[in-house]
Amino acid sequence: MIAFDPRLTPARPDLAAAHLRGKVEAPDYVEGRPARIREGVAGLRRAPNFEASLDTQALFGEEATLYEDEEGWGWIQLTRDGYVGYVSMNALDMNSLDMNALDESRAAPTHRVRVNQSFVYPCPDMKLPILDALPLGAAVRVIDAGGGFARIAEANYVYAEHLAPLETSEPDFVATAERFLHAPYLWGGKTSFGVDCSGLVQISLQAAGISAPRDTDLQEKALGVPLDLSGASTSLRRGDIVFWPGHVGLMRNETELLHANAHHMLVASEPLAAARERIAAAGAQITSIRRLKSPDADL
Repeated sequence: MIAFDPRLTPARPDLAAAHLRGKVEAPDYVEGRPARIREGVAGLRRAPNFEASLDTQALFGEEATLYEDEEGWGWIQLTRDGYVGYVSMNALDMNSLDMNALDESRAAPTHRVRVNQSFVYPCPDMKLPILDALPLGAAVRVIDAGGGFARIAEANYVYAEHLAPLETSEPDFVATAERFLHAPYLWGGKTSFGVDCSGLVQISLQAAGISAPRDTDLQEKALGVPLDLSGASTSLRRGDIVFWPGHVGLMRNETELLHANAHHMLVASEPLAAARERIAAAGAQITSIRRLKSPDADL
C-alpha cells in the first residue's frame, strides 16, 4: 500500500475509488459516476456539512466524479485539478456528461466565461431578476444566441459578450489576476467575490490555458523553473511566481507583487520588498521564485 495525499486521492478509512484497489487499503471500493457542477459556484468542503472548512470552490460546468451520495452530500473528485471533497448534491448534475442528451444544454460546454462575473437571466432581458452568477472560468454550452444574449439552457441566458469559445485563452495571466485587485480575501475562494492566494494563481493561469494545481505547495512543485536567488544580478519580471510556506503571489513587474493575502484581507498590490519584510517578521522566508517556461524568453 502507498501513502497518498488525501486532497488528491479519493480514499478514506472506510471507502476508496475502485481504481485504487491494491494501492490503498479500504474495507469498500466503489466505481465513480460522472457529474458536472450546475451552480455558479459550489463549495468543496472537508466534511459533509456547511460548517466544515471550505477547501476550494468548483465552478459551473466543471466535470467531477461522484463516489458517494449520502444525506444530501456528494463525495467527489474534480476532474480539472483532482481535488477531493464534499459538495452539496444540489450542486451536481448527474446527467450532464451525456453527449447525446435530449436536453442539449447538458452536452459538453462550448464556451467559457471571460469576465469576472456574468449574471444568468430567465429571459434575454437585463432588467429581470437574476437566477445565478457565473464566475470567470465557468464553462457553458451555448445553444443559440440573439439580441446580445446567449441561451445556455431553457430559460437561462447570459450576455453573449461575456463568453469566449472554450478553446481560446487569455494572452497575459497577470493581467487576468490584476482584474481581481481589491477583491476580498476568502480562504478556499476562486472568484472575484472572494479568493485566496493559490486560487488567484490557479484561475489566472487556467484562463491562459495553463493547468495549475490548487494549493500553494503543489503549485510550487509543478509550475515553472526556480530562479537562482543567490546571485545579486538575478532580476525579476512580470509573471514570476513567488512562494513562501503556505503563500504565493505574482510579480506585476520587477518590484511589485500582486497577491490575495490575510494581512490586507484583499487582493493587494505592494512592493515585494515590503511584503517580504512583513512576512519575514512573522517568521517566514521566501522558499522559491519560479518562472514559467516561455518559447520567447531566456530562462
